[in-house]
Amino acid sequence: MKHITFAEKSLLVGDDAAEAITEYAAALAKHASADTVTLSAFGSDGQDVNATFVLDSGTVLMAETTHSSIPEPDNTDAVAYMREKTRLLVSPPSAGPHDQMPSSPEDDRYFDEL
Repeated sequence: MKHITFAEKSLLVGDDAAEAITEYAAALAKHASADTVTLSAFGSDGQDVNATFVLDSGTVLMAETTHSSIPEPDNTDAVAYMREKTRLLVSPPSAGPHDQMPSSPEDDRYFDEL
C-alpha cells in the first residue's frame, strides 16, 4: 500500500494504483495533455472513498510507502486504463499502411475516395 498525496490530501491506495497514477501523470505532463482518473482509496480517517484526480502538466503528486496490513482497494479497471493511456502516450501507434484505400475501380469505394 502507498499514501498518495495530492492537493494537501493523503489517501491510501494499492501499490499498482500508486505506480500507475504517478507514471500516467508524468506522461500527461510530458505531452502537455490532461485527464481525470477516479481511484478507490482509504481516506485519512480510514473510510472508503472514491477520489477523482485531475492530472495535467501542473499536477503535484507524491506516492510514499506505508506498512499498512489492510487489503488494498480494488482499482483493477483504473490501473488498466492508466497503463494503456500511458503506453499510448509513450509509444504511440505508427500510422498504418495505405492498404485501407481502395485500389481499383472494381472496389465500390474507389470513386468515393478520389
